[in-house]
Amino acid sequence: MKLSDYLDKGASLGRDAPCLSAGAVTRTYGEVCDQTVRIAAALQHNGIETGDRVAVLSGNDPLALTCVFGISRAGAVWCPVNPRNEADENRQLFDLFGCRFLFFQSAFAGLVHSIRDQLPQLEWLVCLDAEVDGALAFEDWLAEHHSTLDEGRRPAGGLAMLAGTGGTTGKPKGVRLTEENMMTSTASALMSYPFGDRPRYLALAPLTHSAGVLTFPVLSLGGEVVIMSAPDIGTFLSLIAGRGITHAFLPPTVIYGVLDHPALDSTDLSSLRCLWYGAAPMSPTRLAEALTRIGPVLGQLFGQTEAPNMIATLAPAAHFRPDGSIATERLGSAGTPTPLTTVAIMDAAGALVENGERGEIVVRGPLVMDGYHQNPDATAEVSAYGWHHTGDIGYLDDDNFLYVVDRAKDMIITGGFNVYSAEVEQALLAHPAVKESAVIGLPDDKWGERVTAAVELRTDQTATTDELIAFVKKRIGSVKAPKQVEIWIDLPRSKVGKVLKTEVRTIMANNTAVPTIERTEKS
Repeated sequence: MKLSDYLDKGASLGRDAPCLSAGAVTRTYGEVCDQTVRIAAALQHNGIETGDRVAVLSGNDPLALTCVFGISRAGAVWCPVNPRNEADENRQLFDLFGCRFLFFQSAFAGLVHSIRDQLPQLEWLVCLDAEVDGALAFEDWLAEHHSTLDEGRRPAGGLAMLAGTGGTTGKPKGVRLTEENMMTSTASALMSYPFGDRPRYLALAPLTHSAGVLTFPVLSLGGEVVIMSAPDIGTFLSLIAGRGITHAFLPPTVIYGVLDHPALDSTDLSSLRCLWYGAAPMSPTRLAEALTRIGPVLGQLFGQTEAPNMIATLAPAAHFRPDGSIATERLGSAGTPTPLTTVAIMDAAGALVENGERGEIVVRGPLVMDGYHQNPDATAEVSAYGWHHTGDIGYLDDDNFLYVVDRAKDMIITGGFNVYSAEVEQALLAHPAVKESAVIGLPDDKWGERVTAAVELRTDQTATTDELIAFVKKRIGSVKAPKQVEIWIDLPRSKVGKVLKTEVRTIMANNTAVPTIERTEKS
């Protein structure tokens, strides 16, 4: 299926039904479909050929999402570009992908102009919402280049999307996602979570990431996508109540913000069927709080860009025991592997290990990418022994529930023991005063590496470093407890809200001054 087929499937259930909404404006399936045909025809008239790459640089916006389906309908390949990336990272992605065409919002005109001269292959620039120098205004472009559409074009290999992995550890890589990959992700979502008729999906998280892929199952059911152009928790809550929202996706840090928002307990959330969480580990303590205060609607998804969203899922019902009580023993799990994906645990020598044993999480199946774009060495490395290597350490229990212990690169070896930083972080997050934590290993003459933590406290909460160390020791033992703790005013975060452990490591390793409340180091 082409990406535009999900939209067309929804339209077949009623062209007059609401499709994309933002603010007070709602566009029907018929209106959105007709516009994607015009966009596709104009792209073809511009000379965009089968398999050509077309980029979209935009915040959350209905027209930008409409362009995604127009790109697909034209037989081109969608290249989502994160507007929060640094200019040079986006330049590298444009160059790697060989993008010939760019749709962008005027808010990012400065970024576009700063890299435009370094991208000679970029022939067409169309601004979605204004007239800017060096680009065509969207409506003018559409009127000038409208022509008959050739609906039969499909890119070679069924390539649907080229997504960047980010450049935090070097040059960014391009993930080749095919129509089969996206269909597997969509089918897995439909099999794994409660939907019902005509869901209403609220998009607060960036549509360039998981939130965008999750629109496909919603649209295939004739549902409505309500798009928030700016992340605001108060607005998010009011939209759930006011628009009868049934589905949404939030990273854990934003769910923590929802739990801390004063309007939560007075907001009617009865329409919610599934609030997805993922993209980072979630504190089991706060997850249990969310299940109680938001409702029995939390659903976890575990995946990565190379295997989008649906490696394993923990459906809302799986968070509870048969008697209706919260299954606290499962809250640290990523769920069970989805029906169309095979998951195993592999040791360093390439052998699969038994249930309960820890190793790297590896996967097979039609969810896994076609490879890294123009990077055969990286593709071969990540595909060693015939499995896709996620880079995550974990284990499967006897009931086939997957537990993600840590990123392989974040494991700490202290005094000859393996300590998984994520386990220490979860122990810290169980403390009622802790909002977020980052645990790293730093060189130590005595221990080899010492377990080191940077902690951010919740608003109006207090804790001492000695108290936090003692709290972790009681939960997981002295070997795993931090030897050094710093309480920071703010932890550094990525463009999508994840704590940047690489920056934490650099700051702490170099003893760089940062705004802190307290520092403690234990021998």
